[in-house]
This record gives sequence, structure tokens and C-alpha cells, in this order.
Amino acid sequence: MEKAKRCAIFGNTYQPKKCEAVQKLFDALSSLGIVPLIDLPFFEYLRDEMHADIPEHQLITVDAFDADLAVSMGGDGTFLTTAMRVGEKQTPILGINTGRLGFLADFSLDDITQTFENFLAGRLRTEPCNVLQVECSEGQMKGYPFALNEVAVLKRDNSSMISIRVDLDGEYLTTYQADGLIVNTPTGSTGYALSVGGPVMLPGSQNIGLVPVAPHGLTVRPLSLPDSLEVTLTIESRSHNFLVAIDGRSESCQDTTKLTIRKAPYQVFVLKRPETTFLHTLRSKLLWGSDTRQNITD
Repeated sequence: MEKAKRCAIFGNTYQPKKCEAVQKLFDALSSLGIVPLIDLPFFEYLRDEMHADIPEHQLITVDAFDADLAVSMGGDGTFLTTAMRVGEKQTPILGINTGRLGFLADFSLDDITQTFENFLAGRLRTEPCNVLQVECSEGQMKGYPFALNEVAVLKRDNSSMISIRVDLDGEYLTTYQADGLIVNTPTGSTGYALSVGGPVMLPGSQNIGLVPVAPHGLTVRPLSLPDSLEVTLTIESRSHNFLVAIDGRSESCQDTTKLTIRKAPYQVFVLKRPETTFLHTLRSKLLWGSDTRQNITD
């Protein structure tokens, strides 16, 4: 007899109206005989705040869980947290969008049973995504040192610009005077990096982006690099500290700290609809090619 599939469920705990739809998820899993594993904070939220009817399940209390599929319920922020929890397990992640844009989490609860049927039948497309790894000259980073989207170094509070020296494989590139610098993956090219003028990169591109945030210099432009390069950042600040944001998880570092960023030794696997391409997503979610003048009335 074939072993039942196991589904690890992660979700945000601050969207009460949207989280009510979790019952659809449980119903779909039950109808297909898929065993749910629920992340402990999400379970406590569903039980204590939502008073949800939770089926027989197992709890995820540490990252050492074993599942055939991970489900992220929320927006892209929740998806990034799920990717952190999955880590290098190679468990494919299915993002159910209960947020807004949903660039990573692009499945809907409206057809969730059909989605799981497609997963069981192997009809969903799996997209491998590169990850960045961060090392600090002052020792280990306090948080999880891997990023699916980006690593950003940023000034703290209202301090003056920071100075960011960049070396590529040990060769000096330049020193940015800016509010910050983003090093992003192709997956992250449609996130923070895009909002400050970085280029969009197609999935599978073996590149990383180098995108300054509010640089002091009109000739400074974003740069696309091969992801085989090792990027070393040396930061100086008048306030003697700066922020490192790894997929939005921030921690403070001391002045003159060196950060080394390289491609991680593993990938994150994202499940996609077989009929939906990245170019289609650009047109539908970022409205590429749309003429907004058509919506303007006299």
C-alpha cells in the first residue's frame, strides 16, 4: 500500500478574514488522503484566534520535519518564511495567495482541490530557484544566513549615507556612497530590487543583481553579474553600524564589518501552474504592455 503524502502547512497570523479560508485547504487535503503537518505558531493562531475546525494532524515544532510538499498560506512574505523553514530539504513549495500581489504565491484557494490533484499526478511545474548565502567577518550571522530574494545592506534610521566597498572575486569594483545596496537573485529581481530600479531577471538566469539604493552619483547604475562570482562588501558608517536585511529579516552589524555573499549550495523548488509562464506573470501582475489610458474616462 502506498504511503500517504504529507503536507507541511505554514501561514501568517495577521490576516483573520483571509485565514478563514484555511478550511478549504483542510477539506481538500482530507478528500485526497493527504496528511497535514501544521507549523506550531500557525496552529495556535487557528485554534485560539480563529477557532478553526482542525482535522487530525501532526505539529511542526522544529525545522527537522519530513514532508512531500510545503504549503505557504499568505503573501510573498509568508512564502519567504516558508522557504527559510524548508531550507535545503528540497521539499517543493506551493504558495497559496491570501495577500496582495502574490508573485511567488500565485495559487488560489478557489481551485485548491484540483491543484492538489495535479500535484499528486505530477502535472505541476517545478521551478528551481537559486539562493544566496551570507558570511560575516565578525562571526556567524545571528539569523538564518540564506536568502531566496535578496541580501540588502542599509543605513540605520536617519543617519548619513553609508560607504559600501564592493570586491568581486577579490578584485575591487567600486565604493558606493548610498542609502544601501541590494544583492539579489533572479527570484528577488521582482521584489525590493525592482522598486529601486533594478533589472528584471528571468527564472533560471545564472545571475545576481547589484542594485544601489539612492546612490550619490548620477552615473551609478544597477549591475548584473554571473552568480559564480563571490561578492565582498565592506561597509563604513558615521553611526558605526548598519542593517543587514536577508529576505526582510534584519539585524544590526558593526561598522567596518565585511560581508561575503555567494551562491548557496542548494536551491529552493517552487511549484507553478503548468500553463502559467513568467512572461504571463509579468503581464498579469505587473501589467506590462497594459495601456492604463483605456481606463481613464472624461
